[in-house]
Amino acid sequence: MNKNVFQTGRAPRADATNDAGGRAYSLPAKHAVAQLAATGCFGGTYYAKPEAQLDSLRNLVPQVPDEFIAKAAVYARRRGYMKDMPAVLLAFLAEARSPLLERVFPLVIDNGKMLRNFILAVRSESVGRKTFGQGARRALRKWFTDRDAADVFRANVGKPSMRDVLRIVHPKPESKVKDSLYAYLLGKVDGKRKGLPALVRQFEAWKENPEKCDVPDVPFQMLTGIEIPDKVWHVIAENAKWHMTRMNLNTFARHGVFESKKRTRMIATRLRDPENVRKAKAFPYQLLAAYKNVTSDVPHEVREALQDAMEIAIENVPAMKGNVVVCPDVSGSMRSPITGYDQAKASTIRCVDIAGLVAAAVMRKNPSARAIPFEGDVVNVRLNSRDTVLTNAEKLADVGGGSTNCSAPLRMLNEEKADVDVVVFVSDNESWVDSERGYFYYGRSKGTGMMEEWAILKKRCPKAKLVCIDLTPTTSSQVKDRADILQVGGFSDAVFDIVDTFLRGDMTAEHWVGEIEKVEF
Repeated sequence: MNKNVFQTGRAPRADATNDAGGRAYSLPAKHAVAQLAATGCFGGTYYAKPEAQLDSLRNLVPQVPDEFIAKAAVYARRRGYMKDMPAVLLAFLAEARSPLLERVFPLVIDNGKMLRNFILAVRSESVGRKTFGQGARRALRKWFTDRDAADVFRANVGKPSMRDVLRIVHPKPESKVKDSLYAYLLGKVDGKRKGLPALVRQFEAWKENPEKCDVPDVPFQMLTGIEIPDKVWHVIAENAKWHMTRMNLNTFARHGVFESKKRTRMIATRLRDPENVRKAKAFPYQLLAAYKNVTSDVPHEVREALQDAMEIAIENVPAMKGNVVVCPDVSGSMRSPITGYDQAKASTIRCVDIAGLVAAAVMRKNPSARAIPFEGDVVNVRLNSRDTVLTNAEKLADVGGGSTNCSAPLRMLNEEKADVDVVVFVSDNESWVDSERGYFYYGRSKGTGMMEEWAILKKRCPKAKLVCIDLTPTTSSQVKDRADILQVGGFSDAVFDIVDTFLRGDMTAEHWVGEIEKVEF
């Protein structure tokens, strides 16, 4: 029997119900927008349909000032490296005809992918009207004005096509070169026209004779859509930059790149080179995705190089002082794709993979840290902090699979009367088991089980801090906003910076909402 029966920490009364039907706390409007802004992917989760997140955002936006929406969009793009959500937030500003739209547009819509996302968000009617206002049209045209012809050509990847974008935006060419480029993209002239940018002519020449022409400096996607001999792929692989290499290992394998031991060794060396990894600003999540997605045709030496690169990429995981406990959620709902169930965007990376990655990275940087995986209860699994991050992440992802009880690790620490300084949770926050057991465990408490156990722990360890990383953020949480509790949403590697700032005591009372408030434009 739990030793904390009828011992209450007097947690505040819960005022919400989460998607799993468990007791929860509603987040303040600004915090809820911040959660969704930094991590929302509109893909649907184990408990909620894709439309639920957009509906939540649509209800929240009118409750906060336009300035906060603008700052959240900039923060989500610049610090969180998100793609869909920042564009949707700008679409809300466009719908509101906010003058802030044109000020933050170039800070958020910084490449062709983001331009297309914004156009799709507006035209989908998901934020209101389907048409662009004058401010949005001016911002779109300025996007073209601010870029030279070569950059516009390189943005000709994905949907809607650049031809469709030009028909929507109608930018005015400021030069004969851009006039020729727009005509080319609209299909009005062929690629041999003399007035075209040199890059376009080089690309067209390469398409006609890829074996004899140099590979043009264009996005990799523009090359993969063309039938070219394997030996040209060998040249591409030999000259590829770090990110292109990481993202196309399976493509290289299909075209025989790894049949050469010398070439295999060169690619492995490129991937594990510390200077390359740092220069590419590689994130642990990117390396986890690459490692899990490579096929058996990719040599073991290259897969090992990804593990080596991971050890370098975790440099921004904070070293924490004192007794550290990390609690990855390994319940059944954590088996959902991290990007949701949308088939067009669904990732092979699951929420449990990210939980395992964060836990393993924390242990790697903090060798004395203790891991307590949980589902309906605590799950026993042996981890060695000296093992690679990917090895420990896989061990954690292979256990569990049951119900969700976010209070279980804290209850165990309280039963042990453990001395704790930092507790890090990585979960989808959909705790419900402790709600069903609420009266048995917590007497007359009306709070969540997790908040109740934290209140008990704080009586014993008054300086302890709690970090809750919600991988599928909604508008509710298992804990309340307090000075000793940091709530962040999502799987972005920028989370590590936020956690470090919080643990050093350099955050405002509102934590990362305060960080968003600091954004200037």
